Amino acid sequence: MAFDPHVLLGPIASVSVPIAPTPLGYRAAKRTLDIVASSLGLLLASPVLAAVAVAIIVESGGPILFRQQRLGLGGRPFTVYKFRSMFSAADQGSHEAHVRDLIRGEGVEAESAEAVWIPIAADPRVTRLGAFLRRSHLDELPQLINIVRGDMSLVGPRPPIPYEVEVYEPRHLRRLSVMPGLTGLWQATAWGKVSFDEGVALDLAYIDRRSFWFDLGLIFRTLGQIVTGRQF
Repeated sequence: MAFDPHVLLGPIASVSVPIAPTPLGYRAAKRTLDIVASSLGLLLASPVLAAVAVAIIVESGGPILFRQQRLGLGGRPFTVYKFRSMFSAADQGSHEAHVRDLIRGEGVEAESAEAVWIPIAADPRVTRLGAFLRRSHLDELPQLINIVRGDMSLVGPRPPIPYEVEVYEPRHLRRLSVMPGLTGLWQATAWGKVSFDEGVALDLAYIDRRSFWFDLGLIFRTLGQIVTGRQF
């Protein structure tokens, strides 16, 4: 089915995007890789997962996991899991305003840095441990559960929060035509370096270039960045 740029229907809960055509062989290989790699990752990382869970409880108490609604394949909502990196009572309003400004190309960031898609600088909501978890990307390990469940893939566009999609332009919606990923072309090549529109262009380029070997290349590139401490 061809992508319809006017597919946003009604309130955010009703967003619906045609799914991009995907060859059966690639779809089967990609899903097999997702299940095997994420299951093995959870098994091998289990001591790290346990240590992080204990550290979160010791530092700030409250829940270990941060749960948030995201939009996945075709605009379907799902709950994403991360290790909690913020204080349990942290307000999400500042992040929502920050994201909306970046998508619209507004605010101080837009004037001084060409609206580069970056987190809130010195975010007071983030705990000391949480800052380390974000720098090391350990906060994202629980998303392996999302991959096993079929909500996400190892490789694909970053799954957006519903309030992001509320301010999308029609052309941005095509990001939702494939399974979201833990990493992707935008994350692995230009995360924190380009504007939202430029990042979306990379996501759309990925959608057009998808292949099993391209996915593998992005996975190894991301692992290399994590090992060497480079941010993405």
